[in-house]
Amino acid sequence: MRVAVRGVGAVAVAVTLGGVLAACSSGGTSSQGGGEVTEVHAVDDSASLAGAPVRVDGGVITVGEADAPHTVKVYEDARCPFCKKFEEGGARALVKPVADGDVKVEYTIASFLDKALGGSGSVNAANALRASVDAGRFPEFHAAVFAHQPADEAVDAYTNGYLLKIAGKVDGLRGAAFDKAVNDGSYEKWVGRAMKSFRDDGVRGTPTVVIDGKKAGGDEDAMYAEAAFAEVLKKAGIEASS
Repeated sequence: MRVAVRGVGAVAVAVTLGGVLAACSSGGTSSQGGGEVTEVHAVDDSASLAGAPVRVDGGVITVGEADAPHTVKVYEDARCPFCKKFEEGGARALVKPVADGDVKVEYTIASFLDKALGGSGSVNAANALRASVDAGRFPEFHAAVFAHQPADEAVDAYTNGYLLKIAGKVDGLRGAAFDKAVNDGSYEKWVGRAMKSFRDDGVRGTPTVVIDGKKAGGDEDAMYAEAAFAEVLKKAGIEASS
């Protein structure tokens, strides 16, 4: 296990154990970062899984066919820079097997970094991501949220206003119901349920990925490059793009 301090008050951990690879620890001390990142743009990858079935089961959002033979569990926090690195790297290897019906991805959206870093961006983002399910645009918005993550995780950028600006770049997402859910924090209880799922599963950091509940191969950097993660999936019996 490698442990290092990253940013202000955040602890980074990289570990390979029982199919789990993690980077941002749920420990750490609070340090308030401020400032809103205002520039938004369309995200090329945001439509990669558009049209894939999406459903909510307790504190988990699942993308993919319910009867897919393989399950990949992904634990993320919107403010975790390593989650952004995973989404822009290894996660791309999941697109084809999900689209082909071979894999379903179960997302648990955690919000522990607000306590570690100060602010409410993780909770705000989790609430908005849940609202995007009802609007039928979760995969697209999920990609856009991570693409617009600030370079410094201590910056509490994910205000409701900023999340709505990001949503404005996702076709068909903005509307009265979605905007109200974001501004009112309509899924606050669900955000708590997702965090409970995170803790109940014994997860202590993000991104954490579990493939069919079994140990995944690869070193600590295997999640952060598409080709490398495709090899991890292949060893688990999943043919992925690379």
